[in-house]
Parts: sequence; structure tokens; C-alpha cells
Amino acid sequence: MTREIVLDTETTGLDPKKGDRIIEIGCLELENLQPTGRQFQAYINPERSVSEKTVEITGLTDADLIDKPVFADVVERFLEFISDDPLIIHNASFDMGFLNAELERAQRPILSRNKVIDTLDMARKKFPGSPASLDALCRRFNIDNSNREKHGAILDSELLADVYLELMGGRQPGLIFQASNSTNTRDNQSDQTRHTENRPQARRETQLSPRLTAHELEAHEQFLDKLPASAMWRHE
Repeated sequence: MTREIVLDTETTGLDPKKGDRIIEIGCLELENLQPTGRQFQAYINPERSVSEKTVEITGLTDADLIDKPVFADVVERFLEFISDDPLIIHNASFDMGFLNAELERAQRPILSRNKVIDTLDMARKKFPGSPASLDALCRRFNIDNSNREKHGAILDSELLADVYLELMGGRQPGLIFQASNSTNTRDNQSDQTRHTENRPQARRETQLSPRLTAHELEAHEQFLDKLPASAMWRHE
């Protein structure tokens, strides 16, 4: 069973190197590309002021966060939840920069970029030249984001999970196949399926007897007689 974690953060500003900090972490669990309902969410006291832009975007103020735990108080639960599983992040360099800055500050090992799947990169490769923000992808895939009046890490993770599933081929990726000569064959199409599509079909030496009765054949012909002469079923 494949476990992945969809993750988003909200922050005091744009640059952890200038002292900006995380104010919210939201994660949700996927197993075999399907949400399990398990989530991790925490508001965090950043131990500094929140920028006006962040207040405008998230609605979170200094007063909202003053009584929340600091990152060091939630780091163990956070690391336990994500475990060593792949992280699904939109614009991963942003969130990873903040997470690793917080982990270093808390004297914990930083997260490896090798296990991160960046949906921004996926979208840009799949739709080159098109807008690739989370809102733009929700519009492209008809995902309802009407509740996103303010940004929130757990809400954005839920939307990102839907976007990720669409980027992977939809909610039933195993049922979606492309021609064998496509340059964009889906990763989840099995080798067995591809081989079957290309395999010559064996012919029977003795053809099977018709399964339709004379009465059924007559009824079918009567149905066809009611169709216009231009109907495709009349053409051979």
C-alpha cells in the first residue's frame, strides 16, 4: 500500500532566511491515491509578528497565534505523522525552505528533497505555458474552491489532494489508458496492459456458432428498418 502525505504551510512572510516563520501546518494522508481521512493540523506561535500581507491572505493575526504552541512543541507529532513517506507539495521549494529552517532551529534532521513530489512542476510539465497556481488548477479540473476566501493549510491540502489525483490521471487512474504509441503514457498503466494492447490476436480455426436465435435476428432487422437510410448501422 502506497502512503503519501499532502502538505501545506502558512507563514509570517516569504523568506525564512529573513526570519519569517511557519504559523500553520496542514497535512492529510493518502493511501493508493485516496484520502484516508487522517490529518495533521497545527497553528503555531511564530514568536514574531505576522506581516500585513499574511493577515490579508490567511486572516491570522498576532492575537490569534499568541497562545498557540511553538514549532518545537509540535515537531514530534508532525514528524511522526509524515513518517518517511513522500510529501506532495505545491511549490515545494517554498514550504521545504520554511520546514527545514524550523527543523534546524529545533535541532532536528532536515527533510530530504528526494522524497518530495512538487505538483507545481507536474502541472507545468503537463500544461506548459498555462497558469499553474492552486486556484488555476482547481478551475482547470472543476474542483470547487469556493470556500477558499482565506488561505489555510489544511483547506489548501484538501484542494491539493484533489488536484494531485487529477494530475495523476483522475480518481480511477488504473482505468485510464492511452494508445501504446503515446509519448505521455500514464505511469500507472501496467506493463501487462501495454503488452496486451500490442499483442496480435489469435484467430480460431473453427468459428463459433451464432448465439442469436432466428427470432432475435428478425427483431433486430425490424428495428434497423425503422432507422433512416443514412444511419451508420446500415452502412457496410
